[in-house]
Amino acid sequence: MIRIPALAVVASALVFAVVDVQAQDLSRYRDFQLGNTVDAVQKMSGATANDLKTIQQRPARIQELRWRPSERYTDRLTPTEPVREVIFTFYNDQLFKMVIDYDRQRTEGLTDADLIDSISTRYGVPVLQATNLQTNAPQQVPPDGNAMVARWSDADTSLTLVRGTYPTTVRLIITRKSTETLAQNAAAEVERLDRSETPQRETEHVNTMTEDNRVSAEKARGINKPLFKP
Repeated sequence: MIRIPALAVVASALVFAVVDVQAQDLSRYRDFQLGNTVDAVQKMSGATANDLKTIQQRPARIQELRWRPSERYTDRLTPTEPVREVIFTFYNDQLFKMVIDYDRQRTEGLTDADLIDSISTRYGVPVLQATNLQTNAPQQVPPDGNAMVARWSDADTSLTLVRGTYPTTVRLIITRKSTETLAQNAAAEVERLDRSETPQRETEHVNTMTEDNRVSAEKARGINKPLFKP
């Protein structure tokens, strides 16, 4: 009878446990991780300040960074980079959402089952799949929106695979749920502030226009009065 030392068994179990945890870390996509700062994502992606857009400044700063990865090729010069564009969204300089749009040519012909199998090798078994999931053809998508194909989720992270139309897309959305709620509340607060401040801004605008017109009229009067002869 071959005896394996207890320490070796424990060590092996720990190795498998670490691999399993890493395989299901929903907060990470490639080198990017939810919680990263704008500067960190810019450095990792190679994106520039021109790729960064501020969506709102108050009551929280929401920013978007768009990044298109460089093309990659096989030894036979066949393009292999499936990602067309990634949109990183930040809440007060903390990455809380990644939207990964895949290139149509790199996903053409792939079924829902193909996509789920590939993603599951990195993130584990999905907690939810579409009830009308098809394995021999891409899922039919409503003409006016996106169709959820599958979802992976843990206590604070959601990863959703969707198909869209017009244009046809395959998209992966990774979100920190708690921060997304804060961002949605901030957006609602901006709308409320805009509505409450609209009358004041309109009054200020009218007053500014009135003053500009008065100054312009006074300037014209100074020029025209000496020259006017009936």
